Amino acid sequence: MKLIFRYLGRYKKWVALAIFVKLLATLMELSLPYIFEHILDYVVPTGDLKMVLLWGLLMFAAAVITRNTNVKANAMAVQNAHRVSYDVRQDLFRKTVNLSGSQFDAFGLPSLISRMTSDSYNVQSAAQQLQTLCVRAPIMLVGGVFVAMTMDAPLAMIMVVMLPLLLGIILFVSSKGMPMFVTVQEKLDAVVRIMRENITGMRVVKALSKSDFEKRRFARANEEMADRDIAAATVMAIPGPFMQLCLNMGLALVVILGAKRVNEGLMKPGVILAFLTYFNMITMGVMGVNRIFMSLSRAGASADRIDAVIRTSTDQKILPPEEALQPGGDEFIRFEHVDFSYGEGGSDSAGFLGESREKALSDISFAVKKGESLGIIGPTGCGKTTIINLLMRFYDAGSGGVFVDGRDVRSYDKDALRRKFGAAFQNDMVFQDSLRENIVFGRAVAEDRLRRAVEDAMAAEFADSLPEGLDYEAAIKGANLSGGQKQRILVARALAADPEILVLDDASSALDYKTDAAMRRAIGENHPESTVIMIAQRVSSVMHMTKILVLDDGKCIGYGTHEELLESCPAYRETFEVQMGAIA
Repeated sequence: MKLIFRYLGRYKKWVALAIFVKLLATLMELSLPYIFEHILDYVVPTGDLKMVLLWGLLMFAAAVITRNTNVKANAMAVQNAHRVSYDVRQDLFRKTVNLSGSQFDAFGLPSLISRMTSDSYNVQSAAQQLQTLCVRAPIMLVGGVFVAMTMDAPLAMIMVVMLPLLLGIILFVSSKGMPMFVTVQEKLDAVVRIMRENITGMRVVKALSKSDFEKRRFARANEEMADRDIAAATVMAIPGPFMQLCLNMGLALVVILGAKRVNEGLMKPGVILAFLTYFNMITMGVMGVNRIFMSLSRAGASADRIDAVIRTSTDQKILPPEEALQPGGDEFIRFEHVDFSYGEGGSDSAGFLGESREKALSDISFAVKKGESLGIIGPTGCGKTTIINLLMRFYDAGSGGVFVDGRDVRSYDKDALRRKFGAAFQNDMVFQDSLRENIVFGRAVAEDRLRRAVEDAMAAEFADSLPEGLDYEAAIKGANLSGGQKQRILVARALAADPEILVLDDASSALDYKTDAAMRRAIGENHPESTVIMIAQRVSSVMHMTKILVLDDGKCIGYGTHEELLESCPAYRETFEVQMGAIA
């Protein structure tokens, strides 16, 4: 809940105004039964028509003011709540995109999506209720009792006796309900994960005729979430019937005792009617307080989940300059005895601790000079992409050093480090936008540089054949492009900024050998200053690189030129013979 109050505090003037208007509306509403009682008991008996009309107009004016101020207060509360949810989503998104790889893994993509959507909606709902229902319900409750006490204290004691019991029940049940709502949101994460997996992998699911299997898997997750949600809602609903019973019993007592006191001449008849109205207001106040605790219990769980992300401190500190120098050599990129395991850098502040896992990289060392090229080859899961993750500091090495341009990568501002790179990753994202915007990607890229990038990526051939050219609109995830077309757009995006370091992570796997060779030749000729790192499954894609790193199970089993590896690395030689023999 602290998060909600923190963000409401940004708009304290508007929130205070909304609360003041709601307070005015509630006080005017409380005055209506009092005016009505006064008219019945003191004005009507006089027989003065003018006074009756005057008090009637006063009551009508109070009713109009109540209605208009309620509408205005609710509208202001909605606006303030939307401001809060906007800020929460903005801050949550900014924090999410700045999470380190280990922190992102710890929270999990489905959980981050549900925090951005359902959790932020719960926060918005609570922010609105804090300005409306949280003002109206307590005032109705306390104000109704206070006014009733001024009208007839003995009769009002019926309400006074009941209230502590009812509020105690509400507080007790709410304390039990909040942890249950945390579990509901966690189960929602699982539903989002399965739904996302199926939407992303719909073609695979259909191709393997696994639709029924996935339906059952989703149904199980959905049922678990529904069961937890029902359990939490059931617990929170417990006070409702009991409170209704108590209030109805109290209402009956008011009628019975009120009639008795009227017969005894101790109170006027209009007081009973006013009491019945106030009792109804108090009933609404008590039920409103119950609704508040139900809503705030759910919102409190959601707010804590969001706050866990927003308050996560970075686990990637920037090294001071004196600790950042490369130990000897003039290499542009250097790995020095690097070890790394996924999970060892888990975020404690997120509530997760990384588990000890098998090393993804073990004692990796290599060096590349500026303008040279490095090919990385090896079987799936051997650690090829992990090297790029460490180089661009998505993760930090467990031990050893990673250096770029003579400095430890941990000494760079992350944006400054990553501006050195142009990268086309395996299965990278093509956005729903024009091909031009997918390539430019919000950067200041001159038209001639854009055109050169398109040509060097071998994308000009198909782009120029489209009626709209580079203004052709790509569908979501590039669904209206072939695999090879998407890869060429991604490579053009990487080349457009003329990067110091060009990373191509299996970025030509969908291209034919001829197009792949032409693209590599164009990059070599037109981007001689760029240091190229190419990850590939094909020997033909890396055999002309300055150096080739051969990986297997996270270890370096070969490093050198193509000719050197044919002599010294049996695994590389076998791969070359199999692949080149297949081509022949």
